[in-house]
Amino acid sequence: MADIQFVVSPNWLLQHLQDPQVIIVDCRFSLAEPQLGQQQYKLSHIQGAYYLDLNLDLSSPVGEHGGRHPLPNADDIAKKLAAIGVEFQKTLVVAYDDSRFAFASRLWWLLRYLGHEQVAVLDGGFSQWQQAGYPISDIIPQFKTANFVPQIQPQLLVDITDVKTRKDLPSVVLVDSRESDRYRGEREPIDKIAGHIPGAVNYPWMEVTDAKGYLISPTENSQRWQNIATAEEILVYCGSGVTACVNLLSLELAGIHTGKLYAGSWSDWISY
Repeated sequence: MADIQFVVSPNWLLQHLQDPQVIIVDCRFSLAEPQLGQQQYKLSHIQGAYYLDLNLDLSSPVGEHGGRHPLPNADDIAKKLAAIGVEFQKTLVVAYDDSRFAFASRLWWLLRYLGHEQVAVLDGGFSQWQQAGYPISDIIPQFKTANFVPQIQPQLLVDITDVKTRKDLPSVVLVDSRESDRYRGEREPIDKIAGHIPGAVNYPWMEVTDAKGYLISPTENSQRWQNIATAEEILVYCGSGVTACVNLLSLELAGIHTGKLYAGSWSDWISY
């Protein structure tokens, strides 16, 4: 499976549904209704998929600083991954959501941060899988035992101090991944303060997919980043370090490997 480039088609996944080396993870979630994703999963999900919750599994509890979705404790998430059968650096994890990669990309980024490169997101997400008539189920698969010992990749992450000291360097670009009206401060549905980090440029995360949730073409994706492709560091943030991961996925697909996540993002920045 060395040829997997971080995104798999519904048809590819259909062919690998019974593959013991593939673990499917449902990441559906709603920021407005935090229980909705789990409820949807229990009703129907891709056959054989496990569920990981953005708040409960892919984040740690909220504190005074660190933003609305601080990164999970590495040992905690490692145990959860082992319990669904993810063998470190062996199992291919395929993550999906129904939100144009918003939450699946968080798991994609997290696994790579933990040192596990074998991870992809499902193109089109759950809706397109269902529309194709592919197998869905309400059966929750049994837990397994696997060995997952994380090897943290600190170079993929920055904190508020890094952002402050590096964002204005000529070789560094700071990218705000939120919708343009939130970037401009005209609308702020979640955080207490509107606006953006000074010096940031805006690349809205939803531009990575089309209206159906399919990835834009490789050419379009590369062109999207052409103005900043040569930067030595691209520091990426959003509201809380979740949808920024869609842009980090997009950068990797464009062959740009200098992207780093400011995990605390805007919600952390305004907490000081």
